[in-house]
Amino acid sequence: MTADRPPRVLVTNDDGVHAPGIRALARAAYERGLDVVVAAPEAEASGMSAALSAVTDDGRLVFRETELDGLPGVPAYAVAASPAYIAVLAGLGVFGPEPDLLLSGINRGANAGHAVLHSGTVGAALTAGNNGLRALAVSLDVLTPAAASAGSGGAAIAVLDSVDDESRHWSTAAELAATLLPWLSGADPGTVLNLNVPDLPAEQVAGLRQATLAPFGQVQVSVAERGEGFVRTAVEANAVRAVPGTDIAWLADGYAAVTAIRALGHLPEVELPVDG
Repeated sequence: MTADRPPRVLVTNDDGVHAPGIRALARAAYERGLDVVVAAPEAEASGMSAALSAVTDDGRLVFRETELDGLPGVPAYAVAASPAYIAVLAGLGVFGPEPDLLLSGINRGANAGHAVLHSGTVGAALTAGNNGLRALAVSLDVLTPAAASAGSGGAAIAVLDSVDDESRHWSTAAELAATLLPWLSGADPGTVLNLNVPDLPAEQVAGLRQATLAPFGQVQVSVAERGEGFVRTAVEANAVRAVPGTDIAWLADGYAAVTAIRALGHLPEVELPVDG
């Protein structure tokens, strides 16, 4: 980033390039004068984590130009690849000049707790951070109060229903994300933030809090049926009580929660049985 040009922002997601969340996030960045380009999976890619997967044609990774409703001036690409792979491609200049920031989302469903490990939304942000970009993952907690338990929030394994998409409060999450961009633009390269926002009108969100990752996610997997050579799994609500100060606890209390996260690290304090 330099003083003579606005930050260049790559916006991606795992719900697909035409999902309403990515439009809201791209619009928020565009309206604040950032140089925005959108590149996202051509179809649903939830739960991909940081997988580098793609569909190729004779060894060529396929993408095509598209247009987002309400954003005719923003370049957009539908890509036959996972969100993390798109983050890598963006860093290689495939979609124009290398971005200064990567925004991922807005995801349909919270990505909170240690279950962020499985999230394609967060995976794209962490991959960007691992390659030296500043990144922000944004998710909207679309669970209804009736459906939410003490473990409200967290990265769902099942893809959440899109039937009510147009009535959800994408703009609430987009506006909160935009408030973090000035800080993120000045942060150290590789900084990654994870933002979760309640599905509420902006005036009903209790506030924005810095959070730690909860030790669990929204759901857990159980075995529903097993037989010779097969198993059928089920996804169940996680009834573990939310730990105060964690992202899931803040969501349950009506707050938006933001957490600084990192992809990889080693444990120097662990002594292993090696020679020398």
